[in-house]
Amino acid sequence: MKLIVIDMQKALMDDELYNYEVFVENVAKIIDTARKNDVEVIYVQHDAGSGTGFSVGDEAFEIADEVAPQEDETIFVKSINSCFGNKDFAAYLEEAKDDTLMIVGLQTNFCIDATVKSAFERGYDVIIPEGTNSTFDNPYMTGETTCAYYFNEVWPDLFADCVSMDEAIEMLKGNFPED
Repeated sequence: MKLIVIDMQKALMDDELYNYEVFVENVAKIIDTARKNDVEVIYVQHDAGSGTGFSVGDEAFEIADEVAPQEDETIFVKSINSCFGNKDFAAYLEEAKDDTLMIVGLQTNFCIDATVKSAFERGYDVIIPEGTNSTFDNPYMTGETTCAYYFNEVWPDLFADCVSMDEAIEMLKGNFPED
């Protein structure tokens, strides 16, 4: 299993995100558990392009301190919603020959959803722990409704295994439920 941490960047880390404090706490706990159990943590950052203020070299581009990578952890940069848009990321995972990805980060209805579906299309088993992705309110749905919609309606039974935090922690420890 690999843990993929998506777009946990300073520009996006905002208390306007749905369930912000719990979300950050959950992601930090998942990262910590992965590290303690020798599960590789891979970070992906979004680069919106030069001059946007959200690009390589900009403070807003940096990964938030609460979930910052360790010196030896791998970081990829993407310029589209799906992490698989970065060919080096896709090749890295393919070469690793590990077919299980746990995905956490931002934003539920953009980069998380695109990456979940791209991973599914490539044959990966995807795990989404509850409360480890978030988004902002939009003109059509609150952040809470958006997160619930993807976790309970869009991803389960087709694109991903949506699990509780406790189940995710056990999986990171190598304890997978019997099918």
